[in-house]
Amino acid sequence: MKIARTASAIALGAATVSLLAGCGAGISADAEGAGSASTSMINIVKLSGGDWFNRMETGNQEWAAENDFTVTQTAGDDSSPEKQIAVISDTIPQQPAAITVVPNAPESIEAVLKRARDAGVVVVTHEAAGIVNTDADIEAFDDKAYGAHQMDLLADCMGNAGGTYAHFVGGLTVTSHNNWVAGAEAQATAEYPKVTSIGDPISSDESADTAYQRTKELLATYPDLRGVLGSASTDVVGAGRAIAEAGKEDSVCVIGTSLPSTAGDALKTGAVDTITFWDPALAGKAMLTIAKLLVDGEKLVDGADLGIPGYEKLTQSADSPTTFFGTAWVDVTADNAADYPF
Repeated sequence: MKIARTASAIALGAATVSLLAGCGAGISADAEGAGSASTSMINIVKLSGGDWFNRMETGNQEWAAENDFTVTQTAGDDSSPEKQIAVISDTIPQQPAAITVVPNAPESIEAVLKRARDAGVVVVTHEAAGIVNTDADIEAFDDKAYGAHQMDLLADCMGNAGGTYAHFVGGLTVTSHNNWVAGAEAQATAEYPKVTSIGDPISSDESADTAYQRTKELLATYPDLRGVLGSASTDVVGAGRAIAEAGKEDSVCVIGTSLPSTAGDALKTGAVDTITFWDPALAGKAMLTIAKLLVDGEKLVDGADLGIPGYEKLTQSADSPTTFFGTAWVDVTADNAADYPF
């Protein structure tokens, strides 16, 4: 039987916003963007609909009500960088106080984000560590550490025998997903020599059906496959379905980023062992809180407390001064899924 680890969960919930200055250099919005009279913000996400970004929209509206802002969430009708560029372009003439963006491919939107900033719009990003044309990027955690943590869970589940695993990403250009892959691989090399990857990450195109079909192909090609790691929130659902159909719930471990509302049934059946995630509602609130801070002409600094669980003491990146990390990951198994009703 597989062994799954249940980590202590981070308490989730609304919090009163406070910002505490810490040590180190801070960042503020460009002068054109600071002090905007607009009380509207636009959140541009990877793809419309789905449990993940629906949850982020819940956080957006809670934050908006608490802060007397209007927040609109929008996205393209597919996850292509081209659609996201077009959506961002459309927001610039609207002159919102800020846009918050979760990029599909950060490098592809650098030019359009520069245009937004040049137009006096504050830009805050998420899942885009190191992106250049942003006033601030907020990450729920350091990507490499998160990937290493997922590998710890997978190796624990696989046990002493180890074995081969496959790693899904939502798209081959999604920076955060590929950073998780790199963190997992580095952790396996350093700590788990019996756990080996079958090769390059596999794109699921952010689709459970694609992950399902490709997992079926993997099981046929690699009959001794022992593990699957998923990056997009639907990856573990598709992979778990294929593994359950093959009757391999007890021999193939499935670990990945998802939500209880997305993967809860698969957790109950054992097709998925553990999901990890950060609450997208809180990530949305963190982006908006930072955006308001910068719009008001204040600085975001190392050690800042956003008053949001997991974002109480931000760490400024040593490599990118506009990138800040929280410590907001959560581990969920069938045992504690009910604690997270989203």
